[in-house]
Amino acid sequence: MRVLIATDGSDYSNAAIDKCAEMLSFTEPSVVRVISIVEPLAPVGVEPFGVSTNYYAEAEKEAEKNAEDVVATASKRLEDKLKGRDVSVENEVFFSRSTKGAIVEDAENWNADLIVVGSHGYGFVKRMLIGSVSDAIVKYAPCSVLVVRKPAED
Repeated sequence: MRVLIATDGSDYSNAAIDKCAEMLSFTEPSVVRVISIVEPLAPVGVEPFGVSTNYYAEAEKEAEKNAEDVVATASKRLEDKLKGRDVSVENEVFFSRSTKGAIVEDAENWNADLIVVGSHGYGFVKRMLIGSVSDAIVKYAPCSVLVVRKPAED
């Protein structure tokens, strides 16, 4: 089985990782790919309002390092939960102007059997204003999608 987990390092993503490890049996040799998307900060080809491209380059480098830390932490969490099972875990960080599109495209290119994402649980109004990554993935994914809600706090 080929499982793609998209993470942003949030508690919602951690809940998705935990649920994936809990629900899936992984009785056959499997691969889990943990990815995170970095959205470029710099406007294309312009230095707006006196902000230098160097500033954007440094900010993007920091965002990439953060994303690499996020996938490394998520992979470690998953490996700990899957100890003793025949599952290999790999990491990838992508730059894309569309988080939703990058996840769907990677699932297509990698031939994923399942995409696992966390849900922030936004209401209708917030989803309309900022969009919903999980909604778009469900709509356009080339495979099954597991959208995991974070358990309620005690």
